[in-house]
Amino acid sequence: MKIMRVHALGGPENLTLDDIDPPIPAAGQLRLKVLACGVNFADGLLIAGKYQAKPELPFGPGSEVCGVIQEIGPGVQGFKVGERVIALTGGNGFAEEVVVTSQAAFPVPDAMPCEVAAAFPIAYGTSHMALWQKARLQPGETLVVHGASGGVGLTAVEIGKAMGARVIATASSPEKLEIARSRGADELINSSEEDVRLRIKALTEGKGADVIYDPVGGAMFDASLRAINFNGRILVVGFASGTIPQIPANIVMVKNIDILGINWPNYRTHAPELLKASFEQLARWYADGLIKPLVSKVFPLSETRAAIEHVQARKAKGKVVVVPN
Repeated sequence: MKIMRVHALGGPENLTLDDIDPPIPAAGQLRLKVLACGVNFADGLLIAGKYQAKPELPFGPGSEVCGVIQEIGPGVQGFKVGERVIALTGGNGFAEEVVVTSQAAFPVPDAMPCEVAAAFPIAYGTSHMALWQKARLQPGETLVVHGASGGVGLTAVEIGKAMGARVIATASSPEKLEIARSRGADELINSSEEDVRLRIKALTEGKGADVIYDPVGGAMFDASLRAINFNGRILVVGFASGTIPQIPANIVMVKNIDILGINWPNYRTHAPELLKASFEQLARWYADGLIKPLVSKVFPLSETRAAIEHVQARKAKGKVVVVPN
């Protein structure tokens, strides 16, 4: 089978299309024929050796897939060959086949296309866990979402609205802001032309936001610190700007705010029951039309490098996926 793997750390150009033997499922695992694989900002960090996880070379990126079960390993219950599933792979997703643990596989809603299913788990899972479990977002609160047209930002806009919040979206162009508006954003801030801190303050009558969702870091995080309400919560989701901010503890203390980190993959190990509950809620919202995943671009497996570069350059609106050739 064909798989995209990294033999030396660096940029996406270090990915090679290898031919290897198909994987064999061990106890508790499923072997899937990959129909589509979601592309995430973390894939580029992993290839560069800049992500929290540092697998041994050679390794394959690609952490979320939609696939069809081809083989079931010993001890697995509740699945059948030929069933479509969404699965968290932990890597090796940019491939024709992959093995996954059965605990990390979930049935695909019948009406959900494969490309959408592959783009669904990490972005929506991250945003839902962040807003539900970490920030405890309440109906009527004001939520600010930075990078609101990107892979995770757009999902935070939709989930925030589904949870009853007033949503303020920030993005770097009018085109990106219109995408956020189409998914329910109540107010828009052009971060390339406006002072984000002052606009948030103006839109909240000087109080500031109750919750700020930040996958950007850098200047956006600095603005967030000064535009958060008393007793507010800032969610640290990622650093797409390339700058990891340093948190001044005096501001955290004086404003009585919480800085909350979200590393969604850790729920797989430490709280799988919350992961399952989150997926069930997201599936209900999808069925009810409250969330509408946006897949803006589809690349063939042979062009995985270009897909990752597209995401790294922050050109993606919504999600990007790779499909086997």
